[in-house]
Amino acid sequence: MTVILECPDETALRDVGARVARMLEAGDVIALHGDLGAGKTTFSRGLIADYSGTMDVPSPTYTLVQMYDSGPLPIWHFDLYRLKSPDEVVELGWDETQDGIALIEWPDRAGDHLPEWRLDVTIEILAEGRRVTLEPRGEGWQTRLHGF
Repeated sequence: MTVILECPDETALRDVGARVARMLEAGDVIALHGDLGAGKTTFSRGLIADYSGTMDVPSPTYTLVQMYDSGPLPIWHFDLYRLKSPDEVVELGWDETQDGIALIEWPDRAGDHLPEWRLDVTIEILAEGRRVTLEPRGEGWQTRLHGF
């Protein structure tokens, strides 16, 4: 069950992230797809703020990963744009995320490390606003997105 939402502004995009945050469970992987400037970090800010109460959510473009541990489970926010090889994700603490939440910008750069069981979030730039597509990969996300 794919969900497609129109977001007229950044507030609506953050709100979609917050709604996804309320569905999170241990071991979840959220793969964020979209062009530069599409709103992946804006979506992430909404998700992280709702889940952990953290309002200061910088883009992890230069640090590659930010960890937030003030919520029920830790969230690892990855930005893989600058990776040269998929195997570099291991050096970023990739394996530590299994008991928490992994939020991944530029997930294709993870190669075979990206799990099949995940929620794919694609953000597209429209003339006005954004289109967000939530595509579940795995039974758990299928069930949770029902009625989104």
